Amino acid sequence: SQAMLHRFLWRATFLSVATAWSGWRPLSRFPRLARRSVAVVELSPMMSEDAKLKAGIAGFYTSLTPLWELVWGEHLHHGYYEPNAKGLDLEAHKAAQVTMIDAVLDWTELASQPRTVIDIGCGIGGASRHIARRFPGSRVTGITLSPLQASRATELSADLGRCDFLVQDALDLPSSWDDKHDLVWSLESGEHMPQKPKFVDNLVRTCAPGGKVALVTWCHRDLRPGEQLTRLERSLLAVINACYYLPRWCSVADYEKLFAERGMRHIRRADWTDNIAPFWPAVIKTAVNPRNTLRLLRTGIDGVKSAVAMVLMVVGYKMGLIKFGLVAATKPE
Repeated sequence: SQAMLHRFLWRATFLSVATAWSGWRPLSRFPRLARRSVAVVELSPMMSEDAKLKAGIAGFYTSLTPLWELVWGEHLHHGYYEPNAKGLDLEAHKAAQVTMIDAVLDWTELASQPRTVIDIGCGIGGASRHIARRFPGSRVTGITLSPLQASRATELSADLGRCDFLVQDALDLPSSWDDKHDLVWSLESGEHMPQKPKFVDNLVRTCAPGGKVALVTWCHRDLRPGEQLTRLERSLLAVINACYYLPRWCSVADYEKLFAERGMRHIRRADWTDNIAPFWPAVIKTAVNPRNTLRLLRTGIDGVKSAVAMVLMVVGYKMGLIKFGLVAATKPE
């Protein structure tokens, strides 16, 4: 019943929030799993809420990226599936992740081949490398909060030579990047941004005149004027937030408005929720493999919270609450 689900969500929220602040990061105890020497992130009570969130995000991806790469490979995002896709093996799901990149690029309708690209929230550079290969004359700069991800992305891209990766906050981009990128690419990083208006500000100002912004992100459903999310919906998102280090969500309509207010043109939106439906069940299937379950537990509390959130993401999608939204916009010349 809804009442039982609601009680579960609040209990899970309490557990997730409590463990989020515990500072437990036992990754360093398992160097073979981590495969790299990384700094353990500690959350200080003196830090601002945004700083705590960013430190949590960096620690989360530092903890879990090696395991994700081991099981799923270089892409840390949803796959794109044709209707009624069923019975897929892991390799087919990995192929769907590559298809997602091409599908977004095609949907964005680039006027010409981009020469300069910035990948906001690049992970270990899977999309950056794919974009660089698709557009041979391009140079891609990827940014992430995780030093481990930036280091691994650089290592994987050494042979390509046209990708650079930096540890950089997407809400504090240098002014020297203004008006410099023909394509500003954000594939599933916007959900981590605590200040959505400032995030869009940075997407717009780093885009070159005549260039495109392509934003793909998790959103909640659009709301009618005066409508609010229900108590149950807010509870579900609260647990996911505590598990995945997410701030308050917004809708695709909210993003459309933010881009319009900043003078962007040819703003388009899409809802690909149905096209990503097989992804989370596939992630859960790999997670419940006994060997992967043990590996997940060894990453510490972030691994445990991630397992909880996997199920809740499926619930959110089935409720019609969570949407996989796209927005593309052109900067006036």
